[in-house]
Amino acid sequence: MTTNGPTRQAWVILVVGVLTQMAATIAIAGPAFLIPYMHSDLGFTLTQAGTVAAAPSFGLILTLIAWGAFADRFGERLAMTLGIGLTAAFSAAAVLVVDSPIWMVIVIAASGAAAASVNSASGRVVMGWFPRHRRGLAMGIRQMSQPLGTSVAAVTIPPIAAAGGFPAYLWFVAAVTGVLALICFALIRNPPTPTPTRAEVADPDRDTLPEAERHGRNEPGTDSVGEGKPSAASTINPYRSDSFLWRIHAVSALLVVPQFAFSTYGLVWLIVVQGIGAGAAGAIVAIAQIVGAVGRMVVGALSDRTGSRVGLMRIVAVAAVIVVVAIAILSLTELPAVAAVVFILASAVSVADNGLAFASVAEAAGPRWSGKALGAQNTGQFVMSALLGPGFGALVTAFGYPLSFGLIAIAPLLSVGIIPRRDVDRIT
Repeated sequence: MTTNGPTRQAWVILVVGVLTQMAATIAIAGPAFLIPYMHSDLGFTLTQAGTVAAAPSFGLILTLIAWGAFADRFGERLAMTLGIGLTAAFSAAAVLVVDSPIWMVIVIAASGAAAASVNSASGRVVMGWFPRHRRGLAMGIRQMSQPLGTSVAAVTIPPIAAAGGFPAYLWFVAAVTGVLALICFALIRNPPTPTPTRAEVADPDRDTLPEAERHGRNEPGTDSVGEGKPSAASTINPYRSDSFLWRIHAVSALLVVPQFAFSTYGLVWLIVVQGIGAGAAGAIVAIAQIVGAVGRMVVGALSDRTGSRVGLMRIVAVAAVIVVVAIAILSLTELPAVAAVVFILASAVSVADNGLAFASVAEAAGPRWSGKALGAQNTGQFVMSALLGPGFGALVTAFGYPLSFGLIAIAPLLSVGIIPRRDVDRIT
């Protein structure tokens, strides 16, 4: 494993990847901030407005794996440029059907489907350009783009809609994503093709290794099996060679449960259970988002320093159990000051695994499969979050907040036993 630092090109691509993901996030999350406007000014029912708001995410879920396969086959530059360019085109086209709920759902869903290209390809290109000892930091920075994009959307979209209506928002998205399409075409470069290897990193665990690889492992002090020569594992489907990717997907699906419970119901919990005013509660949620975004970067950098992503992921999972239980206990009484601090900490812990998981998936999948694997990773998380919205609401209605959060703590607890005991790297 090389100890050389990232090149200037790598940092440029990371910046472009973050900005493009932020633009895609604005396109996907933006309509949710326009539900009041759609209801009052366009005459949409709340059901229609909510359907329009959910349409980009629905389109995203349907195409994540397909865009990942496209990036694997044709490269990240084409995937990102084409996808974010189509997002701009569909956003502009939506202006023509702004008065029709049905057509709005169709066109906005197409916009989200196109924006899905960035979710898979931007992570893939970042992982390809950065050496292993800096990938955790790079992916942590890249994962900051989604909460930052949501924050930008929350600040900019309501005043834009107030000034020019829904069409103004659509033109704003079209302009931002159109500019990013040009930037991607100009600055994104597909990463150099690596020499295929299969490196086993830290805390050896023979349980998930194919028989041939268990007997062909390197002596201590080496980084890869057959370094400089393509291994059998690099030429086959990584999902069949061992259970690592399946386990990381499962762990991520479980760890996303407290994350979306906090992000979806945290504001209501602070107001209803802790008696905090709406304005102060909103500020607490905003601070939690910022702390969580920075936390992803810090945890990613720490995984580079410790040399083990899954080891740190296990620590995060245990911490998630603790903070969710703390929220459950706080739900029994009103302690607003303590609740605010614990909520910020819990929200940050609940998203700390994101960059670790994405880095692990891309490394274990290798250059030929990382796009599809990242698409599958995203798909699982989005599906789980879609189920969690009504699911956690039903739990609270039936059992109240203390027991509901206690049940939520089971998800990260289960993940502890699924996390692999050592990293797998098919890129380095």
